[in-house]
Amino acid sequence: MTDQLKLRVRRALRRTLAAAMAVVCSTAPPAWGQTSYDDSSSTSGSNNSGPVRLRQSTTTSQSQTASPAARSGSSKRDDARQTGRDDSRRRDRQDPSSTNGTDDSQFDRQQRPRPAPPGEFETFVQKLADPVEIRRFGAELVTRSEDPNSADFSPLVPADYLIKPGDEILLTMWGSVDADLRLIVDRAGRVNIPRVGAVQVVGVRYADLSDTVSRRVAQVFRNFQLSVSLGQLRGVRVYVTGFAVRPGAYSVSSLSTITQALIAAQGPAASGSFRDIQLRRGGKIEAQFDFYDLLLKGDLGNDRVVQADDVIHVGPVGPQVALIGSVNQPAVFEIKPGETVTDVLRMAGGFNTVADRSRLTVERLDDRSNVRIAPLSLPADAAAPLSGGDVLRAFSAVDLAIPMQRQNKRVRVEGEVVRPGEYVLPPNSSVADALRAAGGLTPEAYVFGTEFNRESVRQTQQKNYERALQDLEVELSRSASNQRVASADEAAAQKARETASATLLDRLRDLKPSGRIVLQIDPGARELPNLALEEGDRLYVPPRATTIGVFGSVYNAGSYLWTQGVDAGEYLQLAGGPTRNADAKSVFLIRANGSVVSGRQRGGFFSSGNLNTVKAEAGDTIFVPDEVNRTTLTQDLKDWTQIIYQLGLGLAAVIAVGR
Repeated sequence: MTDQLKLRVRRALRRTLAAAMAVVCSTAPPAWGQTSYDDSSSTSGSNNSGPVRLRQSTTTSQSQTASPAARSGSSKRDDARQTGRDDSRRRDRQDPSSTNGTDDSQFDRQQRPRPAPPGEFETFVQKLADPVEIRRFGAELVTRSEDPNSADFSPLVPADYLIKPGDEILLTMWGSVDADLRLIVDRAGRVNIPRVGAVQVVGVRYADLSDTVSRRVAQVFRNFQLSVSLGQLRGVRVYVTGFAVRPGAYSVSSLSTITQALIAAQGPAASGSFRDIQLRRGGKIEAQFDFYDLLLKGDLGNDRVVQADDVIHVGPVGPQVALIGSVNQPAVFEIKPGETVTDVLRMAGGFNTVADRSRLTVERLDDRSNVRIAPLSLPADAAAPLSGGDVLRAFSAVDLAIPMQRQNKRVRVEGEVVRPGEYVLPPNSSVADALRAAGGLTPEAYVFGTEFNRESVRQTQQKNYERALQDLEVELSRSASNQRVASADEAAAQKARETASATLLDRLRDLKPSGRIVLQIDPGARELPNLALEEGDRLYVPPRATTIGVFGSVYNAGSYLWTQGVDAGEYLQLAGGPTRNADAKSVFLIRANGSVVSGRQRGGFFSSGNLNTVKAEAGDTIFVPDEVNRTTLTQDLKDWTQIIYQLGLGLAAVIAVGR
């Protein structure tokens, strides 16, 4: 192996070892000006052809004068203290109750910044838009959310960044000279490179820093290469004044901009402007920043990098308007003179998908004691000017009921038709049109038993059903509260009645109305009524029925073959007739078309009210209910005994008083 190749291998090994030691030891950067060099590789040993090795001192002046043993002992003590601190940090992270650690909940309670309180106009708009939350446009961006466990913000250094005192410069050289240095720019604007001397770098652009250092090193060394980058950057102090949430002085990175300084101050207050923000430097206005350029366009053209002692002034809030309703971003917006309805719609992201794009309404502050709300037609009034306090509202198109004459009808036709399915029919279509679209009825169609369901009717039935359940629940509760018990048996009976009532209510709540409309047609009809259709109607034409159902308190409930001209009483006898616990006077018959015939309807003062003579049609159902208020002979005798006993006590008391 040649000497030149050996030299390259040694240099590569040294650089690798130095990088590994830097990672393991995490050596802190030295104080300003504490640099030294070591050229022992060029003065000791038999081989003097190697590169000059520059070394940066990491010891203080006190440790330099101490003996090796003292330095070793001090190093061990420092390592022990560092180990103890690391263990303490680990314990703090593992034990939230430790007094040295801070858990997330404590941080949330004490340190997490809260959004700026809403202004009076925001509160007013919030009441109009409730329950949708309304904020000032951009308030979420400037509300800083700090996390103590988040990573440090390390932005890329731009090429036009000017080097300033306090910046850290990372210098690596190889070739005839070998060095890995961390240099701090001193207050005079210089860095000291071993064997080279001071180099003036303050005011040098970051893009030109490598050339500046290279020219200075070339005065001492030849045949070398170098790489220059920036490490830690110094902080600068800026002042946020005016109508900010937390005005004051802030230390920020020298790469921070107006936006980052405002976020540090939690942005403009409710009385502060998002659109009138000034960067003042040396008593002059350096830049005028409009936050809406960033929020709406992503434009950071005027978001200048701050310098030491810069003043960021937040002006008072300008005229504010609100846009609520069916838009993509309902919010309170700050407007400038000349901005119109179109501009505010653009700020809100335009109408959302279901919005009515043909109109808006505006509630003007000046007209609230007069007309209050005025309509705006679009696009005719899109260029209408706005003033402070205006509240615009956009409406949803799907929430508006369109006239039936203008709606297409989507209906469902099923059962005994030629082509069952869903059909979209033009306005003013009828049931007959739906049947024609489905190809007409089949020969087996049972028109009398047709089920016609309508969604609007179902919703109305559901509301009425829920209201009836509420009334029933109130009546049962009132009846239970008025009951008085005189014995343990009566208390147990009342408890059983309350349990049964609760079970009944639960079962009734499970029932849902179907929205069926009863079609009042004759059993032998072959055509349906010519009813107008609505959106969502369902038409089911069943096949001709061949049975009669008998259910309830009968001895043999079931379905029986239907025979033309047979009365309901004969089918009731086929089921064995009513049981002893049946309420024979309340028997009712449900027709196939949904209508009901009951014994109570047919009964009179001199009639029993049965359905024995009613002609049953195919598909009908006969139902015999139980008798609800049923008592036994023993219970009746017990009640009469109590009555006679109480009457006897009363008579005895009267006789005793008379004597």
